[in-house]
Amino acid sequence: MSQDQFKKMAAEAAIPFIEPGSIVGVGTGSTVTHFINALGDIRHDIQGAVSSSEASTKQLKSLGIEVMDLNSVGSFDVYVDGADEITAHKHMIKGGGAALTREKIVAAVARQFICIIDDSKQVDVLGRFPLPVEVIPMARSYVARELVKLGGDPQWRQGVVTDNGNHIIDVHNLKILNPVELETHINNIVGVVTNGLFAQRGADIVLIGGANGVQTIK
Repeated sequence: MSQDQFKKMAAEAAIPFIEPGSIVGVGTGSTVTHFINALGDIRHDIQGAVSSSEASTKQLKSLGIEVMDLNSVGSFDVYVDGADEITAHKHMIKGGGAALTREKIVAAVARQFICIIDDSKQVDVLGRFPLPVEVIPMARSYVARELVKLGGDPQWRQGVVTDNGNHIIDVHNLKILNPVELETHINNIVGVVTNGLFAQRGADIVLIGGANGVQTIK
């Protein structure tokens, strides 16, 4: 079986966690695309969704799922999203799809974060996948210089503008031994909107698709 099939397995395994009549937080990315398709099959059983990106919003609406403004929702039960890397502590790097800020906001509001991945995303130490940092455009060079001081190799993701109108710097060659501390440190750099470390708010449940089916880590 392919990694895409493993992603689909993990995505579909998240559906039983969706309570009837609930509002569902929806992330972004290739694994979430499978989840949204599965969510379309139960669209009449849910109130609607809160989306973390324009791409997910478009897909949700195409399936007849109402997309709600987070400001009008308050809290909701479940947020489902993927990850670019995840550790056994359920700390993640996210943001390969440049939606990290909205993903982090939606995750913060949800009572439960369910991470859906294929088994290739599991790592012992975060940092093999470049850490995305969303920055205000005028601060891009300054932030990059500050990231060099942290031992990283920052590269501007040229041609990419986030849904918030900002730029992405991908930080290569980091070995992230204390993700909670680094998440705070980078977020305190002036000009940073947020970074792709999801450590202070990690996943509550991880669903991992692989050759032996779906593994659930709580």
